[in-house]
Amino acid sequence: MDKDPFRTSEEVAARYCTSPSTVRYWRHAGIGPRGVKIGRKVLYRESELQRWESEREAMESGAA
Repeated sequence: MDKDPFRTSEEVAARYCTSPSTVRYWRHAGIGPRGVKIGRKVLYRESELQRWESEREAMESGAA
């Protein structure tokens, strides 16, 4: 089992209660988690989602 699995845009969208198009917008605008293009799909590593969440939390708390 992969310890750092990939997530699809749809899975990421569900995680953050938004739409896949918003996740794509975040990536293109450079404000979302970094994705990896594999073939025609963009996938997101679980570790990248956790990093992005931590970064957002730090910004919200004023630590960054």
